[in-house]
Amino acid sequence: MAPVFDFSVYLGLFLSAFGAASLLPLQSEALLVGLLLGGAQPAAVLVVASVGNVLGSVLNAALGRGIERFHERRWFPVSAQRLEQAKHTYRRYGRWSLLLSWVPVIGDPLTLMAGVMREPWWSFLLLVTLAKTGRYLVLAAITLGWAG
Repeated sequence: MAPVFDFSVYLGLFLSAFGAASLLPLQSEALLVGLLLGGAQPAAVLVVASVGNVLGSVLNAALGRGIERFHERRWFPVSAQRLEQAKHTYRRYGRWSLLLSWVPVIGDPLTLMAGVMREPWWSFLLLVTLAKTGRYLVLAAITLGWAG
């Protein structure tokens, strides 16, 4: 019989995935793999991690939609020139760059820039969900040996 995991385990995974999608330096992959190896239900683990990770990216985009109004403040984290460079890069590669939102280091700033650039929510959610869920599916497949 498979082990039973209580709500707090899945809440921990959700919070880990949510935090990992924010600008905080967190990871969720190790916890996901650990739960899968420990006998957790793969579908539940994938759904919880994916929802948490996508919602963390939604928070980034929402912050991006509101943060630019503060670019004149001294505490603003990037210069006006750097902000314009980031906008130019996002314009150049467009919404399809959100398929890289799962990549460490560049993914979180990409979702923030999508907010700054007012990417429509429908395309943001579609592309980020595909990217983030796809990454977890590949990780689960490797962990559980589904690929071969």
